[in-house]
Amino acid sequence: MNASAPSSAAKARPKPAPQDDLKSLPLADVEKKLGSSADGLTQAEADKRLAKYGPNEIQEKKTNEILKFLSYFWGPIPWMIEAAVILSAVARHWPDFGIILLLLVANAVVGFWEEHQAGNAIAALKARLAIKARVERDGKWIEPPARDLVPGDVIRLRLGDIVPADARLLEGDPIEVDQSALTGESLPATRKPGEAVFSGSIVRQGEIGALVYATGAGTYFGKTAKLVEEAHTVSHFQRAVLKIGNYLIILAVALVAVIIGVALYRGDPLLTTLQFALVLTVAAIPVAMPTVLSVTMAVGARLLAKKQAIVTRLSAIEELAGVDILCSDKTGTLTQNKLTLGDPFCLGDLPADQLILNAALASRADNKDVIDLAVIGGLKSDQALKGYQIVRFQPFDAVQKRTEATVKGADGKAFKVTKGAPQVILALATNAKTVKAAVDKAVKDFAERGFRALGVARADGDGTWRMLGVLPLFDPPRDDAKATVATARQMGISVKMVTGDAIAIAQETAKKLGMGANILDASGFGDSKRHETAALSASIEQADGFAQVFPEHKFHIVDVLQQAGHIVGMTGDGVNDAPALKKADCGIAVSGATDAARAAAVIVLMTPGLSVIIDAIKESRKIFQRMNSYAIYRIAETLRVLLFMTLAILVFNFYPVTAVMIVMLALLNDGAILSIAYDNVHYRNQPEAWNMRVVLGVSTVLGIFGVAAAFGLFYLADRVFHLDRAHIQTLMYLKLSVAGHLTIFLTRTRGPFWSIRPAPILLIAVFGTQVVATLIAVYGLFMTPLGWGWAALVWGYALVWFLVNDRVKLLAYRLLDPVQSRSVKPSTLTPLVA
Repeated sequence: MNASAPSSAAKARPKPAPQDDLKSLPLADVEKKLGSSADGLTQAEADKRLAKYGPNEIQEKKTNEILKFLSYFWGPIPWMIEAAVILSAVARHWPDFGIILLLLVANAVVGFWEEHQAGNAIAALKARLAIKARVERDGKWIEPPARDLVPGDVIRLRLGDIVPADARLLEGDPIEVDQSALTGESLPATRKPGEAVFSGSIVRQGEIGALVYATGAGTYFGKTAKLVEEAHTVSHFQRAVLKIGNYLIILAVALVAVIIGVALYRGDPLLTTLQFALVLTVAAIPVAMPTVLSVTMAVGARLLAKKQAIVTRLSAIEELAGVDILCSDKTGTLTQNKLTLGDPFCLGDLPADQLILNAALASRADNKDVIDLAVIGGLKSDQALKGYQIVRFQPFDAVQKRTEATVKGADGKAFKVTKGAPQVILALATNAKTVKAAVDKAVKDFAERGFRALGVARADGDGTWRMLGVLPLFDPPRDDAKATVATARQMGISVKMVTGDAIAIAQETAKKLGMGANILDASGFGDSKRHETAALSASIEQADGFAQVFPEHKFHIVDVLQQAGHIVGMTGDGVNDAPALKKADCGIAVSGATDAARAAAVIVLMTPGLSVIIDAIKESRKIFQRMNSYAIYRIAETLRVLLFMTLAILVFNFYPVTAVMIVMLALLNDGAILSIAYDNVHYRNQPEAWNMRVVLGVSTVLGIFGVAAAFGLFYLADRVFHLDRAHIQTLMYLKLSVAGHLTIFLTRTRGPFWSIRPAPILLIAVFGTQVVATLIAVYGLFMTPLGWGWAALVWGYALVWFLVNDRVKLLAYRLLDPVQSRSVKPSTLTPLVA
């Protein structure tokens, strides 16, 4: 190694961010670097810094709305539709031109509007900033908007304030800060003079001055927002639609190329060739496919809303159906986010209720301290404190680490009670020597089970403290959490706990919920910019949960799981969850979540508990089944028309249907098929995913058999019944329409067509449109009249082939997806009302 290597390494080593320096440097150095003091800034200096640093808010990344709208005209399926529009104009087929152009614009408008309605996580994060701040300027205290804060400002923080920017605490008493929305910690954190507090956290106790050192995007809060902004995922639904589109494009291009080559070889007129290219292109375009799938999901979204699960992006329904790993935030999601007393450890013969009573007398509900509220909540009766008078109360502080109260009992005698850290209470107690071993063992036992220990002591007339026992505090699981976790596992979903709490607490909670005790310490993980080793990635994949997690860890955990090929769901409620909610395939904001979490999520739960997630997953899997059924139907029908027309031209040099007939087929069939959104289906107890091998395989088999059926009827009409070409075209139109719509009854089930009862609305829509198609063919609207006799023949022929194709479908599933075909038996497919 050469001599310059160390210096090169030093140059390459990244320097800590200025904000990180200011968070840890001695306060005097921070004041010097910021050019400020405990007296704050002048207004003139503040104005200069505001121009330099910008407002104390998170800048939103803007997108051009016009470009965003135009992007809906770019892609394989839009290209096919646009090609049909151009060919219609060239061939002067103006009715076709108008109809196809209208469908193209309608699809773009619907898609753009759905995206426009989606929540903006950055805006919600920005709204979390405090609106006003108390700032010292020119020696006076004023209350400007928080967006006007600059580094170097001196602010005043009071009980209940939202901290408006990252700041270092000045001289004064320690304060209690609730950072649960940022870090996921259950308990308020004590912050002493000189320590940092972060924007978005809430002052729960105390009052103190602070020196602002970071604002806007430079804050801890701002970096969280940055992660949200950088998190982008592509919907599996979008990928599936593109794959289907690509499949049909390649097929259509190949067939058009063959036909054009043959036409040129035969010397056919160029205009006739273009007309056929138009018809073939229109036939190949799944024009209504994006719309039908979107409507199916929109109907499903309304059903989920009735179950109190609000969908903010429609494709989230398809993502939710495929989730195989659910990363669940612990605090407030798996647990109730409120401390509760466990079974206390009492010294001597003291009853447990007496220990809790003494601890409750050393508490004050008015302070809204979570520990005080938990202790008071442990009383058996609301009247338990009646008859006691609090003469003096000393609140908790970080130095003494205990509360103390002087109390006068109903008998008029005064005594003192205290509660706090067990080692502090032991140091006070005169009976410490005799009880220390027992207390230490109790505290250790509680710690191993993930409980926080609270010592309690009392001093009677002689003034000497006597330790009474130890109270365990814990954040209890939600009542339905254990059942929800078990149900999720039965449905093929692995639930992983994600929490900022200590590993012991996480393990205890996981044990209570039956989740497994393989909890990893996330403090050793990398961040979103780092790629983990294969071993650590495997550990993350196999873990039951993660403890001591920060926002960048949550984001990173989701990223690692996604890279391993999993569809990841993430639940959460705080600002700290927003990046991971945005990054996850399906972010779920639980009831009571912050605006930031709700905006980053794609599903927002409106009622407490996780059981609604299971209902939402079941519903989403039903919706997926409907979309899968439609996709197979649409591809099969497209193939049927494409191949039949191509072979008819090549073999018989005859156009079996006209362009107007093709457009009418598309409008009638795709319009009515929207009713599949309400169909009865049977969901599966495993994550759903687009299996393109099965989708394309089954639809291709059905399409090819449909072509065989079409040529069978064509042969009968032409060679047996000797119909003229105009009547044959009408006959084939009616056959393609009737047989096409009957296909939906094949594709909607994996078993025989009768294994799941169709929804009434689907039956009415299908047979209603086919009555219309039959009347059009019989009386000759835009075509040669066929008559009732030939129409009856078509219906009978189509029904016979329908029964044959049902057997063919079962065989195709057995060959292409043998495992699923064995697991899905007709007897299990009980009819379910959507």
